[in-house]
Amino acid sequence: MKEIEDIIRAYNVSRQSGKKVALATVVHVEGSSYRRPGARMLVTEDGVMTGAISGGCLEGDALRRALLAIIQQQNKLVTYDTTDDDDARIGVQLGCNGIVHILFEPIDPESPHHPILLLEQVLEKREDAVLVTLFRLNQAAQQPGTCLRYSGGTFAGSLEEGELKTAIVNDALEVFGRKQGMVKQYGDEKPALHGFVEILKPPVSLIIAGAGNDAIPLVQIAGIQGWHTTVVDGRALYATPARFPEARKVIVSKAKEVLDKVSIDERTVFVLMTHNYNYDLALLELLLQKEVPYIGTLGPRSKLERMLDELTAKGVHISDEDRARIHGPVGLDIGAETAEEIALSVTAEIKSVLSERTGIPLRKKNGPIHTL
Repeated sequence: MKEIEDIIRAYNVSRQSGKKVALATVVHVEGSSYRRPGARMLVTEDGVMTGAISGGCLEGDALRRALLAIIQQQNKLVTYDTTDDDDARIGVQLGCNGIVHILFEPIDPESPHHPILLLEQVLEKREDAVLVTLFRLNQAAQQPGTCLRYSGGTFAGSLEEGELKTAIVNDALEVFGRKQGMVKQYGDEKPALHGFVEILKPPVSLIIAGAGNDAIPLVQIAGIQGWHTTVVDGRALYATPARFPEARKVIVSKAKEVLDKVSIDERTVFVLMTHNYNYDLALLELLLQKEVPYIGTLGPRSKLERMLDELTAKGVHISDEDRARIHGPVGLDIGAETAEEIALSVTAEIKSVLSERTGIPLRKKNGPIHTL
């Protein structure tokens, strides 16, 4: 989601200066590629690029394609085929052994449903959304482009009423329900019309209980990933915006009042690292009453077990599901010792949990790295 936020900021800056722009979106991938469907890049008419559609190998050629789309004011699809071992012949040296389809859409700021506007609507609230982009794999064919947004129980977009819209709406609702995107063919016309039906999730909301020095790199690393971070602590001298400029919020609060001052949703995670046993214990008790997908506790396993034993003795029911979402000691086993290394370990574990991945080395993974 950080990429989309960056693109929207860059678009607003370009619009203020009167510059024309185009949006490049990876809409379909066959085989392996550095970026997956949904990767985006904004290109201005003077060559400024925001976001990324590859590891850097495609951007040069994509810049030329985007400028052409801006000049002609037409959506264009470009296919990069690197399944040939001699991929140097197309001048991009991808080295990914895949076929990447990228849609270029010049942005008309006067259009009531242009792609950037639909993305802005996605970011208005912290909730899942679905975006639908239509394309044809024949590069010479007409490319409809981004056409539908679903979020908050409402639809917006440029699709006209009819069988096609009905089918796409049904697919958008299906993707929204199962939280998994897809590429689908619509109708039997030639060249075939495909739709990239994409699920977009809000940024991770990381709430750090603890404003010590070891929380500073955690906020910084989370910020690099575009997470929305809140720091909360009972010590006013520690919990200050000056110490945590990258945090969205810094709150001074007693443990029992923390949950009254923050918002919790399915993308909200907590890390308890106040180095104050009683503060962490009180907050953990409250969090067990909420549907929080990840609760990390800093410190040895014995500390966590002691807290759980105390809560159990107090009459707090702790289910197997509760234990599964409590991660203590927090983080992945990467040999972390410094605050920066621990922050890396913690954010990696949070990412793996929210993505429902194991965190194993990729060389030990069977099958493709990514799913749509």
